[in-house]
This record gives sequence, C-alpha cells and structure tokens, in this order.
Amino acid sequence: MSTGLTDEVLASFASTPDKRLRTILERVVVHLHELVREVEPTVAEWETAIGLLADVGAMCDDTRQEFILLSDVLGVSSLVETLNGPAVDSGGTESTVLGPFHMTSSPARALGDSIDDVGGGRRALVTGRVVDPSGRPVPGAEIDVWQCAEDGSYDVQQPDVQPAGNGRGLFHADDEGRFRFRTVVPGHYPIPTDGPVGALLSTTRRHPYRPAHVHLLVSSPGFGALTTHLFVAGSPYLEQDAVFAVKSDLVVEFGNVDEDAEGLDRPYRHADVEVVLVPASSAAVDVG
Repeated sequence: MSTGLTDEVLASFASTPDKRLRTILERVVVHLHELVREVEPTVAEWETAIGLLADVGAMCDDTRQEFILLSDVLGVSSLVETLNGPAVDSGGTESTVLGPFHMTSSPARALGDSIDDVGGGRRALVTGRVVDPSGRPVPGAEIDVWQCAEDGSYDVQQPDVQPAGNGRGLFHADDEGRFRFRTVVPGHYPIPTDGPVGALLSTTRRHPYRPAHVHLLVSSPGFGALTTHLFVAGSPYLEQDAVFAVKSDLVVEFGNVDEDAEGLDRPYRHADVEVVLVPASSAAVDVG
C-alpha cells in the first residue's frame, strides 16, 4: 500500500523548531499509519475510537485522571516508569506507576504522625530509611505518601465519608534518612469502572483489581525522583494487577507485632523498608 500520505504528513513537520517534538510527532505518525494499514479499521470503528478518547477526556476533572487510567490498563504507564526509573544496574529501588489518585496535595505531617484520619481497624506502622546506592543516608529526603483506606477507597472517591487528605502525608526524613508514619493496612481494590476505561475492561472481560499497596514518591536534590509502591505481601491480585505495576522486589511483609509502640496499641502490623535513590545523572534507564 502506498506510503505517499505518510511521507506528506511527515514532511509537514520539517520546520518544527523543537527537534525532540519533531521526532516524537514523526514516530507517532509512522506507527499510527502502520497500525491503520495493518488492521484496516472501518469508518465506524474509527469513530468508536475517537468517541472513546472523547469520553476519556470528558471524565477527567480535578480529582480524577481518566487518561492516566487508560494509560495504566494498557501497560503504557508501567513501561514509561520503567524507562525513566533507575537503571537496572544502578542499585536503586525499582519504580512503578504513579496511578490516577495523586491528584491532590498531601498534607505536611511530622515523622511518626498518622495518615489515618478515620480510625481504621488494621493499624500499621511503616518505617524506613532513604539511602544512596552506597548505603549512605539521604537526610531530609521528601517522602510523599498516599494510599486507600481499608475498604479500598481513596479520599477523593468518598468526599462525604473520608476527610480530604486521609491516607496522605508529606514527610521529610531525619538526619539519618529515616522516616516513619502510622496508618492502616490498605485493602485491595478495583480501579474506577464507572467510566470509559471501566467499559473497556468489561468489553474485553478483564478484571479491574489492584493488589493492596502504599504509594511513595521520594525525592531529594541531586537525586532522581522515585515513584514506587509498597505492595502488601499476601494481598490478592499480586499476580494479576490490572495496571501491570507489581514488581517482586516491591512486595513487603506487613508483619504482626504484639508489643506497644508510640501511638499504637498492640497488636498492629509493621513494615520496614529501605528506599534507595540514585544520583540524577544515572537515574534513567539508557534506552539509546
């Protein structure tokens, strides 16, 4: 089949001042045109695809990002995070998806504070240390935390039930790179299915569930920012995450503890983690 149209479209970008933008647009056009030639969609199928994108855009608001959700369920988010996360041989903690619920600012909290503002039953303590690949502490590192409640719902999904900021906290590590906060063990949950992405999953007979996890976004000057998860060991769907984000090294035991701790009566669950940040110069995977 003639590629004259593709060449004509590519030529239209020849004067694009931004070389990176020009490269991206050219590759998008080439791959899209190849896809169209391969599957030969009908006009009705093309209109359905346009309608899906329009519906996805219409579903987005200040507290919901349906386009990120679409990217998630197609595995694109996981791929982008992997390409931009720490190189395999850097020694850094593995990255994973941001997800669609990092839409509001986390409230600043002091080390040891609770991010559970509704009094959940499965109390937990998360402790950790931020270090560089040599094990040296990263003092003052910023740790942005967000998670769902025990029932699998985020604060933005239940504004009449959960106060804004529940399950969220912005912490700064101490001089030894250590951090700690109190919370509840989050539940596994379905991603939102009341929009076009949910309809897509239903049409393709895919389940919408994610395993239980806590989100961390960790950063410090001179280091590459890290977007990662603490996946709760033993959670359902660790092997079938709807957004393809589980990495075995990120699965963490939330063990039972039968002794008192500051702000926590026994028994409770405890997870302890080490977060390794890599220097900004070597933070991204080399993709050539």
